[in-house]
Amino acid sequence: MKKKTNRTYIGGQAVIQGVMMRGKSGMATVVRDDSGQLRMEALRITPPEKRSVWTKIPIIRGVVNFVSSLILGMKALTRSADAAITEDEETPPSKLSKWMADHLKISVSDIISFVSVLFGVILALALFLFVPQLLAGLIARSTDLIGEGDIWYCLIEGGFRLVIFILYILFTLCFKSLRETYMYHGAEHKTINCYEYGLPLTVENVKKCSRLHDRCGTTFIFLVLLISIIVFALVGWPLNLMYDHFALAGIWRRIISMAAKLICLPIVAGVSYEILKFLALFQTPLLLPFKAPGYLMQCLTTREPDDGMIECAIEAFRKAYEMDEDPASPERFFVTETKLQKLLPDMKRSFREADIDETDAEWIVSLGLNVPRSELGKERVITRQECAKLLEVFEKRLTGRPLWYIIGNTEFYGYPIKVDERVLIPRPETEDLVREALGFLKNGDSVLDLCTGSGAVAIAIACEAAKDRQVSVVASDISAETLEVAKDNARQCKANVTFVQSDLFKNIRGKFNLITANPPYIKHAEMENLPRDVREFEPKIALDGGEDGLDFYRAIAEKASRYIARGGMVMVEVGEGQAQEVIKIFRQVARCDFAMVVKDLQGVARVVKIGF
Repeated sequence: MKKKTNRTYIGGQAVIQGVMMRGKSGMATVVRDDSGQLRMEALRITPPEKRSVWTKIPIIRGVVNFVSSLILGMKALTRSADAAITEDEETPPSKLSKWMADHLKISVSDIISFVSVLFGVILALALFLFVPQLLAGLIARSTDLIGEGDIWYCLIEGGFRLVIFILYILFTLCFKSLRETYMYHGAEHKTINCYEYGLPLTVENVKKCSRLHDRCGTTFIFLVLLISIIVFALVGWPLNLMYDHFALAGIWRRIISMAAKLICLPIVAGVSYEILKFLALFQTPLLLPFKAPGYLMQCLTTREPDDGMIECAIEAFRKAYEMDEDPASPERFFVTETKLQKLLPDMKRSFREADIDETDAEWIVSLGLNVPRSELGKERVITRQECAKLLEVFEKRLTGRPLWYIIGNTEFYGYPIKVDERVLIPRPETEDLVREALGFLKNGDSVLDLCTGSGAVAIAIACEAAKDRQVSVVASDISAETLEVAKDNARQCKANVTFVQSDLFKNIRGKFNLITANPPYIKHAEMENLPRDVREFEPKIALDGGEDGLDFYRAIAEKASRYIARGGMVMVEVGEGQAQEVIKIFRQVARCDFAMVVKDLQGVARVVKIGF
């Protein structure tokens, strides 16, 4: 194999039925679930430039990175276990699961994860600290050649630690599931090697690469075991002097020795990290003798993967690489049983980092679970099926597409309004226009709604007025596609509205007591500064109001007097800071009798009323 041409910060680990890859800015875990489908979770992590100064100091950085990697690795491991096991959507949860969710607000997976982590920590301490010390102590007490704590004692204890580590790995090879995990470990190494050799990340190219890698965690653990022999021996000498001085023996001696080793573990980890980092920098054969023990251990902890495992590793690597290269690359979550007070904050954080209104997360959960937003502070367990529905909407929203386009409808003045990319999403402040219109209209009046868009204003006026008076409503828009949506909304709401395709007044006949309009009023130069979901998805024709944002008001003012009945009124919604300019336009162009402004709940002049 040729020399490596690419350097990457990305590393990883095998997880349950998959691979986790971690870069500078994100980590991606991909698993193949029981149904054979690939599932991904991608999370943002703090990049190096924003991390604590402690992550840059030699030795100390090794400890910090080790703890960080351990935490993230355990999280990926437990999450992969939840994601890898699929459930039949038709099968209801067990009585125990339902009782725990309803009464204790916890899931069975939470308990399993906690017990697994606790057992793992206890087993590690027992196997690699207590048992080696016990065996070395037995040898020391059975012979006069070595004493507890001297250099030979430390070497024997370290030797036992190495032997136990190797036996532990050999023991795990007896289990099919762990052998499969070692195959995923091999896929992780081969994928990273493939990238570092400058080859395209394809299954065939990855299969050709070595499953051994310089930055492997197995090599790190092996180095920790070797360095611990030296460090523990250095610490054992002053401890022996202390034991002799205070005449300590037996249980106290072993407790102090154990505590000293635990205290020294960070130093051991820090030194081992620096050695591993140094060895990984060079490919020279001169360092092969130092790398060889780690490679030999990797021969046990990696296996040749199948094509499906390689696909998992490639997908995880690509996503981690993408998150490093593109700050806008979205997060993704596994579909698992989870808690509301975990999922909702995670969704809000993702939206916040993607510059998306985080209250959209509340709407997604509220609508998806049929729970009022006011009750989202209460804990509850979200089932896997519920989680799948919520995350489907969540991931679509992360693309920038507006939430209400994803949902397919929104609510305006209490009426359901269908929306998609053909129409502007009705805003709450536009309801002020409807309120003012209803306050003006009398029995027998007629209404013309210009630039109707989704038809929200016309439909709300028609439906509300029909409760206590007879009012005829005509709505117009220049776009035939837009009017299709408006007509569907009118049918859905049973609103009596006549729709006309017209460029403002062009195809309009007759006079009206009230003309309403929410025309485009964004300045052309400000279009590029709009939020991404508005700028990229909502129709520009419904937003762009020309150079100063007032083109449509001029056009309406120019012809309004021809279509307004005596004593009638024009009501238009305006943008922030535009009210006085709009009044000025109507006074100069139209023969109006008076003009006034109505402010919204935020105190912004939102509706301009012009009387004729």
